Amino acid sequence: MYGYHRTVRHITQRELRNDTPAVMRAIEAGESFVLTRNGTPIADLIPHVRATEPRRVTGADLVAAREQLDAIEPERFFTDLERYVDADPLRDPGELQSQ
Repeated sequence: MYGYHRTVRHITQRELRNDTPAVMRAIEAGESFVLTRNGTPIADLIPHVRATEPRRVTGADLVAAREQLDAIEPERFFTDLERYVDADPLRDPGELQSQ
């Protein structure tokens, strides 16, 4: 479910209430728990995954990415454009003719 493949310990609502600090330390250490009430699982307690800082894209990154692209053949581009894009933006979609 969350990408872990180890046995997850089930704890009761009472265990969580009575031993919250120990459960929190275990979660901080990477353990996961299934919280149960009257034998029924009600929640997964899993370590929080910290998001990494967003990657900044530089101009050099864009140039490098552009160099990996195939060259555009103008004739093929405009043929595809005419085939897939309706030149009349006011036309009802039901009026399009299939090709």
